[in-house]
Amino acid sequence: MAYQIPRGTQDIYGDEGYRWQQLEKLLRHFCSLYNFEEIRTPIFEHTNVFKRENDSSDMVNKEMYTFTPANSSTSLTLRPEGTAGVVRSYVENHMYASPDLPIKLYYLGPMHRHERPQKGRLRIFNQFGVESLGIKSPYADAEVMVLAFSILKALGLENITILLNTLGDNESRDAYRKALKEYFAPYVEDLCADCKRRYEQNPLRLLDCKIDHDKECMKNAPKMSDYLNEESREYFATVKNLLDQMGIPYRVDDNLVRGLDYYTHTVFEIVSESKQMGAQSTLLAGGRYDNLIPYYGGPEQSGIGWALGEERLLLALEAEGIEIGEKPLMDVYVMVLNPEARSYSFELLTELRANGFRSEMDMQGKSFKSQFKAADRANAQVTMLIGEDEFVSSKVTLKNKQTKEQISVPAHEMIDALDHWFNEEDDDHEGHDHDHHHHDHDHH
Repeated sequence: MAYQIPRGTQDIYGDEGYRWQQLEKLLRHFCSLYNFEEIRTPIFEHTNVFKRENDSSDMVNKEMYTFTPANSSTSLTLRPEGTAGVVRSYVENHMYASPDLPIKLYYLGPMHRHERPQKGRLRIFNQFGVESLGIKSPYADAEVMVLAFSILKALGLENITILLNTLGDNESRDAYRKALKEYFAPYVEDLCADCKRRYEQNPLRLLDCKIDHDKECMKNAPKMSDYLNEESREYFATVKNLLDQMGIPYRVDDNLVRGLDYYTHTVFEIVSESKQMGAQSTLLAGGRYDNLIPYYGGPEQSGIGWALGEERLLLALEAEGIEIGEKPLMDVYVMVLNPEARSYSFELLTELRANGFRSEMDMQGKSFKSQFKAADRANAQVTMLIGEDEFVSSKVTLKNKQTKEQISVPAHEMIDALDHWFNEEDDDHEGHDHDHHHHDHDHH
């Protein structure tokens, strides 16, 4: 019987694996610069962590993987997004009591949604996100947006801009919600089934509809900006001023409401407007939430965060022709020319690795010619030849791929000889990463 991967999932390995590692290394690096720390929450949580009362988001309504384990009455759900679990942890572990707020966290890992798989949209996808929790300040909003923008720029993406909107505080939103209900009352019968539900559950989401967005009634709908109270208007003005000061391009978009119900004040998406991506493509999205921390039993504190899908970001890089993540070069390939010398070679291989050299050897007894091809495919910078002579006299023969130089040295001088070669090479080839050779000679 053939075993196959489930629909809408993927295996990541080989060259693709290096792209993922490189991307995640860069994401972690930026988080470290901005003083965000990693948090790892469970892959599944109690269902009520994700299924909040009156949540009208499609994710909660249609797409969650929910199950009840045998002999249990507890309903569990595979996490469909990252924020809920992070905020639950923030409250449960009393992080809100820290004297140094905000608590700044990042997460990365698999999320699960049962939707129709298509390009760049999978049922298990990997999300990276940040949350800045505990304070309400336009500076925190600007900080997470600058972090997001800087990451995308550092990856080499050029034509990107921030779409920005404000949903105001609870008072402003209630006023706006009421205005939308009144405005859409005569039109609700003509709208799609989802919109009929949204009209009752969360009228803001009507503006987000992909099916009805061209209808006349959508174009003339009231705008949030007309219903903001003074405090919300000032808050948004400060956020915009900070982005202006930083020279970060943004565009205010009145219809940007974001798919989740808990957002207040600042909401944003960063979109790529490059020709290669075709339609305007969203790379990451986020916003501020005033009600989420209290919802999970914490104090009246606010937070802001954003998330990106790693698959979608890698597709965007590909579309722009941006290469990331090369397989690292092999430092040393050990070629065993005499079966008697295999154990001796294995010992030397282990010593090379202990000294920080990426090394490999043939363990199958392949012919010299096959080993030579393997060393070539591995792009080995140095080949080490171990035959009967070397074995008997405890020597090694080293051949430098770059300079074609070949030397024979006693085994105990092997590391020094390689160090000498690689350090010279570092001088010639800027950026060949050999600062990982932390040699300690004690074990010779």
